[in-house]
Amino acid sequence: MSSNSLAQLKAAGTVVVTDTGEFECTYPYLYALTTNIFISAIAKYTPQDATTNPSLILAAASKPEYAALIDKAVAYAKEKASTPEEQVDLALDRLLVEFGTEILKIVPGRVSTEVDARLSFDKEATIKKALQIIDLYKEVGVDKDRILIKIASTYEGIQAARELESKYGIHCNLTLLFSFVQAVACAEAGVTLISPFVGRILDWYKAKTGETYSGETDPGVVSVKRIFNYYKKFGYKTIVMGASFRNTGEIKALAGCDFLTIAPKLLEELLNSEEPVPKVLDASASASVDEEKVSYLDDEATFRFLLNEDAMSTEKLSEGIRKFAADAVTLIELLEKKVKA
Repeated sequence: MSSNSLAQLKAAGTVVVTDTGEFECTYPYLYALTTNIFISAIAKYTPQDATTNPSLILAAASKPEYAALIDKAVAYAKEKASTPEEQVDLALDRLLVEFGTEILKIVPGRVSTEVDARLSFDKEATIKKALQIIDLYKEVGVDKDRILIKIASTYEGIQAARELESKYGIHCNLTLLFSFVQAVACAEAGVTLISPFVGRILDWYKAKTGETYSGETDPGVVSVKRIFNYYKKFGYKTIVMGASFRNTGEIKALAGCDFLTIAPKLLEELLNSEEPVPKVLDASASASVDEEKVSYLDDEATFRFLLNEDAMSTEKLSEGIRKFAADAVTLIELLEKKVKA
């Protein structure tokens, strides 16, 4: 009996993660606004985990059905913090936790919660913010093992993740990852998971070359395949989770990757398709790839130079941080109005 493309992707050994800040649109369930209870029916796409980012949370927070979560976060911040500035900062963190907590009522695994992108070049501030987020989750009864702290893959971000993992046992998801040098440093740091961005790499190359790419020749796909094979060849445990897809062709070309985080629109396309999805990536075949082991984690100068030499990675990393930071500021402005009301 034939199975849909989503089922085949899972059968290829890929863990499917939903990429969203919303639960209402992704799952069929009843929402009781007055009590903030989300009663799950059968999760349509049955993902293991979920990821969020400031842009997704901002899009969801602007919808009336999520007003109760904002009000709850603001009320908490007003009770716990003294000054308006502290209240807004705390309300933002609490809002991220409110969304994450509701998502965890539906997915059986973990949710990624992102550290403010404005801290991307400050190791100590990133660590402090991550610990605050974990404490907020602990307050509502969510164990740290169900959380991935999402951090931009700057040199400082990778060093912060290294300490969070080794000293505090906090799992990290290194995001805005576009290059091999970032991926190698993350693996050396022992981070739990990386999110190499497939679609944004494709966007850059299409804009620069004007060419059309297939799933197999897609430069984002090629990048993730290299990272996956390198990790498996040298025994790194860090999970490779392809992210930021533009089409299902990219997804199918990475069947067999550890994890793939997929937006609801593309999950729906896979669910409604019966096109074959053969396994492409296989850890057992990685031993034969032509790669030499390299090291960048404790060589900041080389890391920065190699990243700088890669125009695509440098531009997309900077662009991503700016966009997430701008959306965080917009969220803060929204919360500021609520705090002052």
